[in-house]
Amino acid sequence: MEYGFILLGYLLGSIPFGLVFARLGGYGDIRKIGSGNIGATNVLRTGNKPLALLTLVCDIFKGAVAVWISFYSADSLIILATGLLAVIGHMYPVWLKFKGGKGVATTLGTMLAIMPLLALIMIGIWLVMAFALRISSLAALTAFAAAPVIAYTIFTDANLALFSGIIALLVFWRHQENIKRLLKGAEPKIGSKKKKEEHASSQPSE
Repeated sequence: MEYGFILLGYLLGSIPFGLVFARLGGYGDIRKIGSGNIGATNVLRTGNKPLALLTLVCDIFKGAVAVWISFYSADSLIILATGLLAVIGHMYPVWLKFKGGKGVATTLGTMLAIMPLLALIMIGIWLVMAFALRISSLAALTAFAAAPVIAYTIFTDANLALFSGIIALLVFWRHQENIKRLLKGAEPKIGSKKKKEEHASSQPSE
């Protein structure tokens, strides 16, 4: 029964809300727009802000719901594993040939359900970095890199540190193109306009 929670976590995480909402909104396949990502940032490229916000909220909520359901297992490792699989489901959904989003919003949802204070600290780090440097991807990567350190040193929770560390590695892996641009000093800043040719290869954070 416990493994059923983990499977359910993956299935919930793999629901491609961005793809569904874009189609319902009449924008076609979101994977053929902008970066090709199924997350809220790419949905925003349709110009429909409410639709992008709805995608963001649902991607956060599906991660939280997966964890909340797993609470019935009363097993902390099962709960953490369910949260992890929800994030993996978003990144590698079986319905889309394992080509999904970057997991930022879904991770936030799982963190809010598992350890709300850690999630709020991560949001705080993102906000500080985003306002200081105005680079969304760098702000997100910094917050994710800090999460396992905070989980281990402040909350003294080795399992939570391992959980957030694995997710951080996955998020960094999914942000390879962003990291390359950061190293070249070519990552666009928040609010900046991109050239049309950059849209095809750009894959910013969700």
